[in-house]
Amino acid sequence: MRKRLMSLVIVLVMALALPVASQMQEAVDYDALFKIKEQGLSQQNSQVMDTLSYLTDVSGPRLTGSPNARAAADWAMKKMTEWGLVNVKLEPWGPFGRGWANERFSANVVSPTTYPLIGYPMAWTPGTNGMVTAEAVIAVISSEADFEKFKGKLNGKFVLPMAPREITPHYEGDAKKYTDAQLADLAKQQISNNQPGPQPVNPQFAAGAAERQFAPKRTQFFKDESVAALLECGRGDDGTVFVQSGGSRNAADPPSLPRVMLSGESYGRIYRTLQKGVSVSIELNVQNKFVDGDGNSFNIVGEIPGTDKASELVMVGAHFDSWHGGTGATDNAAGSAVMLEVMRILKASGLKLRRTVRIGLWTGEEQGLLGSRAYVKDHFADRETMALKPEHAKLSGYFNIDNGVGAVRGVYLQGNEAIAPVFARWIEPLKNLGVTTLTPRNTGGTDHLSYDAVGLPGFQFIQEEMDYDSRTHHSNMDVYERAQPQDMKQIATVVAFFVYQAANRDQMLPRKALPKPQPAQQGPGGGPPRM
Repeated sequence: MRKRLMSLVIVLVMALALPVASQMQEAVDYDALFKIKEQGLSQQNSQVMDTLSYLTDVSGPRLTGSPNARAAADWAMKKMTEWGLVNVKLEPWGPFGRGWANERFSANVVSPTTYPLIGYPMAWTPGTNGMVTAEAVIAVISSEADFEKFKGKLNGKFVLPMAPREITPHYEGDAKKYTDAQLADLAKQQISNNQPGPQPVNPQFAAGAAERQFAPKRTQFFKDESVAALLECGRGDDGTVFVQSGGSRNAADPPSLPRVMLSGESYGRIYRTLQKGVSVSIELNVQNKFVDGDGNSFNIVGEIPGTDKASELVMVGAHFDSWHGGTGATDNAAGSAVMLEVMRILKASGLKLRRTVRIGLWTGEEQGLLGSRAYVKDHFADRETMALKPEHAKLSGYFNIDNGVGAVRGVYLQGNEAIAPVFARWIEPLKNLGVTTLTPRNTGGTDHLSYDAVGLPGFQFIQEEMDYDSRTHHSNMDVYERAQPQDMKQIATVVAFFVYQAANRDQMLPRKALPKPQPAQQGPGGGPPRM
């Protein structure tokens, strides 16, 4: 009898404890998820692909400081206003430097036979001042000792300054998706095996550093020799050309040469012909324009006001700028289109948001996260001094998209272990969309790092890699066709649900400890290298 009474007491205590336990568990709003899916996944309601098309097909590449970037920004602000967002505006930041745009380009071999060349001018380089026809020559210069070999021989020539890159067959497709085993491995905590004390210098890194130091001397030699243009061999194959900057955006720096990045196939054909002692004549027309003004750039922002917690913020963002070889679709019109669609979904669904939701679309990311860093410094904190501004205490979290166009599979936690139980609950109803994985690992190279650097919760999503690194990232193949509608809709739906949950939970998202002040880090282009 006594045992039975004790059992009843235990059962009663457990029954009374259940509501307490359930209250402690992270709440998930399934009704809201239904409405978000209704907007985000349906063919009838989704606008993400139309937005992507406007940002790419209509506006074209959006190099920071270019007329295209400003035209795309004006269109994005118009759409946000139409959708009912408030406080839609450009927030200037700077200095950035000169803008640049390519207006015309054509390149053809005219002898010993005729054929077109696949290539693109490098950013922040001058044009050719009209059509130029000249002979091509090989001038591979590896050290100052090589200068004398070519002195007085390059005037008015198109110079090929390197050997062709090796092109090998593709035995497997470029596009890849995560396997279950890869996702399971990604979810594991990484453990460093670095030993204390000085580490050996990587020979490849040392060689690369030496080349970067020598490159300006070589370029100056070519300028002094009055070459007509440098024709350089791009990495990639199948006509894919990876092209970035070839000159300085600082108007005070001396101008560069006309520089054109050719496809490996085009470059190799010219080079091999010259090796046979056969002269090659090329017809080249490059019209580039520098855009001078106040030297500043801008970020694009807009908001959906909150209700009882309107003074607190949840932010979404993506970088708006791109390189110029393609139309910047996977890097990163896709992220910008997704985040615009997130805002549209939240507004069109009629869901109430307790916290204000703000979008930030950043320029200058490709030159070192410049736009998002400037925004964080203006609104939240200075990472060099860790002097905090009042808004720092009001931001619950920032969510970023910038890993191409593949579907979301999970979230990088950036070492924020306390948030794992929260996100674990949020992804439960998203598993039927393929969202399964949380990893404590960091992921680098994009704008969530600007937030993480000052102790704010900033997150990047795990996405299917597809052919981002192998084919589209910074290349002429970075175009609309690389995006698949089903994946773009999935990304927007998942992010919208995360934002809704963050905006409506009782407490702000947990944070890591504040980092120590960080001195400025300089990499190529004025910031850390793009990853």
